[in-house]
Amino acid sequence: MRVLVTGSAGHLGEALMRMAPGAELAAVGMDIKPSDVTTHVGSISDRGAVRRAMAGAEAVLHTATLHKPHVATHSAEDFVETNVLGTLILLEEAVAAGVRAFVFTSTTSAFGDAMRPPQDAPAAWVSEDIVPLPRNIYGTTKTAAEDLAHLAHRRDGLPVIILRTSRFFPEEDDDRNRRAAFTDANLKANEFLYRRADIEDVATAHFLALAEAPKIGFERLIISAPPPFLPADTVALRGDLPIVLARYHPHYAEIYARLGWRMLQGIDRVYDSSRAVRVLGWQPRFDFAAILAQLAAGEAPGSALARQIGKKGYHDQVFADGPYPVA
Repeated sequence: MRVLVTGSAGHLGEALMRMAPGAELAAVGMDIKPSDVTTHVGSISDRGAVRRAMAGAEAVLHTATLHKPHVATHSAEDFVETNVLGTLILLEEAVAAGVRAFVFTSTTSAFGDAMRPPQDAPAAWVSEDIVPLPRNIYGTTKTAAEDLAHLAHRRDGLPVIILRTSRFFPEEDDDRNRRAAFTDANLKANEFLYRRADIEDVATAHFLALAEAPKIGFERLIISAPPPFLPADTVALRGDLPIVLARYHPHYAEIYARLGWRMLQGIDRVYDSSRAVRVLGWQPRFDFAAILAQLAAGEAPGSALARQIGKKGYHDQVFADGPYPVA
């Protein structure tokens, strides 16, 4: 199958381009930035460029976007042009080209304030049933793009699956306090409990969605490493995470102590990806248990692919206080 991958110079786009041959896909990459895996340099808001890239495509993996790191450096108009208009043009050209599957990479950031409970409330158990309450222009434009994708399915019959992905980038955290309290590897390992996925697993979910979209028609799915917790744990997770975690992984503390690592005291949310597991047959390789096993064996956590792709950054300039300015 010939598939168009937008955002091919980004983290996920490059992962999809690298893994496509193993999934028996002939991938062409489109991005505004040249790269080793980008075959069409152009903007998704340029209809002519999209039409040329779409030629011969049977499916689309749409990862191109302005991200949260761009909120403080790009205008609201920039976000609307790329995330909304660009997605609309892709959808319309996909319909015109008769593609049989469209997979749109969205974000768990779309949930916004809906996944930020009051200080004295249980941690939020975040499933697809939660209604998004975007906190910024990034989340707002991603949910608008999701609605356009849904419209293309209802109006034009385009099979669409939206994947709301959690964190998979290798850059350091944007929270200054967390950077000061944890090493980067320690913090990312902790996040596999509730808000992170390995990029290899995220890419695999996209290929599965591509295959299943014609049968499913339309779906929104959360893509994050399956948590070890249950909804009944949410009260204790808010302030007693180490105690709860010890019930599921009794040996984690020993492994962490050997590395000089610490666990978070509490978390405010848990992303539930069980629907993606059930609907797509997704079987991610890297959850917290797998990360622990790698650490216990003295291995670097995560996939080799994540290390190969490495850090890309989101801006041409370097910022003094963190990987990008926080709005």
